Amino acid sequence: MTTAAPRAEPKTVFIKTFGCQMNVYDSERMHEALSAQGYVETSELSDADLVLLNTCHIREKAAEKLYSDLGRIRDVKAEREVAGKETMVAVAGCVAQAEGVEIVRRAPVVDLVIGPQSYHRLPELVTRRTAGTAPVVETSFPEDDKFAHLPARTGPRAATAFLTVQEGCDKFCTFCVVPYTRGAEFSRPVASLEAEARRLVSLGVREITLLGQNVNAYHGEGPDGEAWTLARLIDRIADIEGLERMRYTTSHPRDMSDDLIAVHRDQPKLMPYLHLPFQAGSDRILAAMNRKHTRRDYFRLADSIRRARPDIALSTDIIVGFPGETEADFEATLDVVRQVGFAQAYSFKYSPRPGTPAANMEQLPEMVKADRLNRLQGLLNQQQSSFNSGCIGKIFPVLFERIGRRAGQLIGRSPYLQAVHADAAPELLGHIMPVEIAAAGPNSLSGVIKAA
Repeated sequence: MTTAAPRAEPKTVFIKTFGCQMNVYDSERMHEALSAQGYVETSELSDADLVLLNTCHIREKAAEKLYSDLGRIRDVKAEREVAGKETMVAVAGCVAQAEGVEIVRRAPVVDLVIGPQSYHRLPELVTRRTAGTAPVVETSFPEDDKFAHLPARTGPRAATAFLTVQEGCDKFCTFCVVPYTRGAEFSRPVASLEAEARRLVSLGVREITLLGQNVNAYHGEGPDGEAWTLARLIDRIADIEGLERMRYTTSHPRDMSDDLIAVHRDQPKLMPYLHLPFQAGSDRILAAMNRKHTRRDYFRLADSIRRARPDIALSTDIIVGFPGETEADFEATLDVVRQVGFAQAYSFKYSPRPGTPAANMEQLPEMVKADRLNRLQGLLNQQQSSFNSGCIGKIFPVLFERIGRRAGQLIGRSPYLQAVHADAAPELLGHIMPVEIAAAGPNSLSGVIKAA
């Protein structure tokens, strides 16, 4: 009688994701690609056979933060080596694309550097690194569609999911690295997106957010062979039975077309919340940023959107302290905020990104930037608190997504993307329930479920 050979333990991967929602989506897809090769995810760095850092280049000092993490990972890798365990370290995402071979030069602990356009080849590159002796750096922009090479989405899943429909940007704002790290605008075919959305819904997803660096520039090939707009794509995916909510982000004012504004009026599954960055309120600074819109354009656009969907809430991105910004320019930004009014906003001090035109402009003192950001955020916080307080007494359909910190509590999202806390049974996860809002904090709401 022969004895069966002991089953080898599966390899483990630890994934840390930085930055934007698209990176969250990319990390999920890389995990799925590795799962097809037998990897299982671990939440413990010390247990990982493969450590994958999916980086973002938008935030300040992104590269320095990466190297700080790599220093800690080097120590963990050394400890595992003493215990006879091998560890592979991979850096993916936009910092990987921007830094390339510099990463392995500065951090020899890194085995693999892979840009965002090549991550569909991750299992192959891991195998190549295992068989070789030199680190692997893959930061090319392949012509083939990476999404066509990725495995089918896997489950079970949460009630909400991201779906990347468009990548890259052709706008070349002078502060932005996206055209250099993500490449030119590329839109996925409608049929591919519909198939992925149907798969997500079959796995339990009830809300899908369509993603793109410039999502409303979407122009993917439709079933009729024509280029479809984002509005047509939204209507197509909204027809999927079982899908109850849709959102999209991030938009550029130049690409808010009439049909996209109309779909906010006509498509009930599209939530009344739109993220529409204006970045600066001064036409002079907008021109220096190469934003290709003016403050008047933004005012007209906000008015048109609100006429189409009166209950819509707007959020935005704002940069303060851009090179050459005067106090008068900054006051123009505050004026836009006051006139438009935002339910939420992301605001940042300008920080140079190597390789972008604005990095070579004369920079403002940090004290000036910090003061302006503080003043801007004071105004934005007032607006957000006012919007949240205005929700008290209203009944919102809330999609419950996860268990809260307190026993018997669930956390969901309102149509306006606010976190909502309510006492509810775990069986309501993944369900939409009417919740009467009883209290509002700076960043969340709480309420009581009204009826089944």
